Amino acid sequence: MVIKLIPLYFIIFLGFLCGKYLKAQKETLASVLIYTVTPVIIFHGVLTTELNLGIFMLPVFYFSIATLLCLSFYKLTKKIWPDNTRHILAFTAGTGNIGYFGLPVTVAVFGEKAIGIVALLILGGIFYESTLGFFITARGHHTVTESLNKLFKLPLLYAFFLGLILNMAKIPLSRIYFDTVLLFRGAYTVLGMMIVGLALSEITDFRIDFKFVSLAFLAKFFLWPLLMLLVILADINLFRLLNRDTYQIMFLLSLSPLAANTVSFATILKVQPQKAAIAVLLSTIFALIYIPLMVSIFL
Repeated sequence: MVIKLIPLYFIIFLGFLCGKYLKAQKETLASVLIYTVTPVIIFHGVLTTELNLGIFMLPVFYFSIATLLCLSFYKLTKKIWPDNTRHILAFTAGTGNIGYFGLPVTVAVFGEKAIGIVALLILGGIFYESTLGFFITARGHHTVTESLNKLFKLPLLYAFFLGLILNMAKIPLSRIYFDTVLLFRGAYTVLGMMIVGLALSEITDFRIDFKFVSLAFLAKFFLWPLLMLLVILADINLFRLLNRDTYQIMFLLSLSPLAANTVSFATILKVQPQKAAIAVLLSTIFALIYIPLMVSIFL
């Protein structure tokens, strides 16, 4: 599995080089990701998924865990930082890099059959990022009214509901459509990882906020897997909506490092982007050892 992860780290390195020597701007790339590429991925995921109760619960499960962790860390860290650091920490506590990082890793482990399940969990994650997560982060630099205005301008929400409507209408899809989406899926991973490198290239003083990184790691690498296991156990014993393969994919995605979108949102909202970039980088490096270890133990 470690070999499968190496290309992702290479892409981060390329992003670093682009920022350092080509002077590429992470703000532009963040806007491209959030306002064009990601909405296409979300639209396609909703449009092509077979709708049933179990399927609908996947994004609900993910969104619920994300919301719980975001609000908990936002409240508990109120007295730790006098600035807007707690806003980006709360955001990242509820996220995971299940798209740019988790998707290729899951396909490497489970094959192409995992893509549909991953897409649904990504929906839950992006719905969190586009609603509560975005609002909490924006409040670190904007008023409530400004934060809400920015929230409702996000195309991610509209892509979700449009995909849902067209799915229910059973709209036929052409080969050209699928070929086009495949291109966007590749761009989604490449651009998402490159933005981490771009943010790192702008750091002149590599100073680690150990409190920030420690709490982010606590949320991502301990509480996320723990809560996901509790959700899986609840479904096994009470609801019985999902199957074994889905449980394994859910658990694997809960091990993903901090979301690269943390850097994207922190950048466009001007809320501690360098702290976010350093934490994302460290978690991505840690995941190189952590994920194979956890997979060998639990899967």
